[in-house]
Amino acid sequence: MKSVFIAGATGYLGRYLCAEYRRRGYYVAALVRDKARAHGLNADALIEAQATRPETLAGLMEGADLVVSALGITRQADGLTYRDVDFQANLNLLREAERAGVARFAYVHVLGAGAMAHVPLVAAKAAFVGALVASPVASTVIAPSGYFSDMGDFLDMARAGRVWLFAPGTHLINPIHGADLADAIADATEAGRDWLDVGGPQTFTHRELAQLAFATLDRPVRITLLPDCLRQVALRLLPWVTPRRIHGPAQFFLTAMALDMVGEAHGTRQLGDHFLGRAKAGADESKT
Repeated sequence: MKSVFIAGATGYLGRYLCAEYRRRGYYVAALVRDKARAHGLNADALIEAQATRPETLAGLMEGADLVVSALGITRQADGLTYRDVDFQANLNLLREAERAGVARFAYVHVLGAGAMAHVPLVAAKAAFVGALVASPVASTVIAPSGYFSDMGDFLDMARAGRVWLFAPGTHLINPIHGADLADAIADATEAGRDWLDVGGPQTFTHRELAQLAFATLDRPVRITLLPDCLRQVALRLLPWVTPRRIHGPAQFFLTAMALDMVGEAHGTRQLGDHFLGRAKAGADESKT
């Protein structure tokens, strides 16, 4: 039986990765910071350690055929920075994989990183990818366009009555469901692919995402296009007027909003179905 060691296992994607590799017959060892918070995780073993502390990783990957890391932070907490986690913690994992003789190391990156090299979150990820590609361990880098969960912002704005976009609202994205992404990652690692830019089966403009959100809620379409210069001003000002935990993710999303984020199409799940599920869940919550 093949064995996979999954880092970032309790995150949105990590949970799907555990389930997918188990479905494929792998022995799944999931790295978690706190076993008490890993309830419902579909794994054969829960391994409690801190990837930011390399001494806690010693010996944990012995016998593993594959390491898959979805480890990263979108909101900085516990005093940790992107450099601490997205770069250094992943580098700690890679060095332990090298010592353990792991055959392949897969890492979840971000699509369009070259155009976002000035964004701290992306710069930290890109620095790790550089180390991974230079490693003697075979590598697979997966660069998703965006997750269905990220698209919830469009639904939230539509629920509030208006979606605000930056002109012209025609940039493209094909977001992907976590389960479809996990399937694509497993396919890529099994095929020995070195890089995969990946997205879902449907491509939308930002305006079309807004229209889908309003249609889901059965509300009139109200979209306001803001001049793109406001986005650029916000990018310059945010680091000066907001704490790092706020401007870090905001810099990433504001930069990505000015790019086409379209990867190789994978999966079958539809964003409209995801929106319907979220809308129903919101409606149910409002009744309680």
